[in-house]
Formats: sequence, C-alpha cells, structure tokens
Amino acid sequence: MPVFRLRNGVVGFPDPKLAEDDGLLAVGGDLSVDMLLLAYSNGIFPWFNEGDPVLWWCPHERFIIRPRNIHVSKSMRKFMRQHETYIMLNRDCADTMHRCRTKRELGEGTWITDDMEKAYNDLRKAGYAASVESYIDGERAGGLYGVCIGNNFFGESMFTDIENGSKLALIHVLHIRSQKCPEYFS
Repeated sequence: MPVFRLRNGVVGFPDPKLAEDDGLLAVGGDLSVDMLLLAYSNGIFPWFNEGDPVLWWCPHERFIIRPRNIHVSKSMRKFMRQHETYIMLNRDCADTMHRCRTKRELGEGTWITDDMEKAYNDLRKAGYAASVESYIDGERAGGLYGVCIGNNFFGESMFTDIENGSKLALIHVLHIRSQKCPEYFS
C-alpha cells in the first residue's frame, strides 16, 4: 500500500484502513490543533524523530485499557496504604510533557520533539490535552499526559522520578475515567 503525502495547512487524512502493515499511514502535514483532533478521532497519531517530517501512524491493532477492568495489584494497594499519595490534574502539563521527554532523551531516545511539545501545549490550551502528576510522601513522583476527546483519554507518555510514580498516576487516571468524569480534565 502507498504511504500518503499530506500538505501543511490542509486538514485531512486518507482512510485509516489504508495504513501499511506496520501502521504508517501518511507523511507530512502539520501539528495544528485541528489536524491532531482529526487524527486522534480516527485512531491516528504522530510519531517521528527530530528533524524528520511528521509521520502519521494508525496501527491495525491497538492496546486499549478499559478503566472498568483495571486491576490494582496487592503490592500496589499495600504501597498506597503505606505512603501518603495524591495526584494533581493539570498542575503543569508543559512540565510533565518535558519531563517525559528528558527521561527518554538520554536512554532510548524520544519522539517528543520541540514541535511536539508546542503542539500538545496548544492542544492543552484548547482544552484537549491533560496531565496527571503523582506525589508520594510530599514529593513529585511521576506523571503522564495525553489527549482528551469526549470520554476517551489517549495516553501519550509517562515518567517516573520515584518508584511507582507513573503507576500511581495511571491508576488514578483510569479510576477517574471509570467514573465517567471528563470534567476533571477540562
């Protein structure tokens, strides 16, 4: 199948079913709020390296966590009882995103480029991106950020500074979503 070329300023995608076996659908276009909202609404997301054109992906199979099916392990429940834990929503989405980036830059590399940080901050300003920051015993422990459209939360990245920091953020975001409370993310 062909990989489609997109033009800057033109909001639109080919049919997601036309993605390559590895999920690559299109190259080019821009990271405008309208383009990102259309992408996520169709199961498409951007993923590319610094200096490369935007690559748009739509894997045929996706990993989905259904909030009602979350299982918190005994050891994690014990950890949460033994420590003072809490989360904050949207305390500092830009910082959370940047921490996700810097945690990866030194290791496996990152797709969170300057352009991606700007694009997701624009999404946040438009009310479509959110962050969850976790705290353990008063210290910032970890966090995650993602895109919110309707009752769906599309997790983008997470980081951990203290053991279980990102797990705690994920557990809480899943608990919030299972309560069907999108207003927490507005």
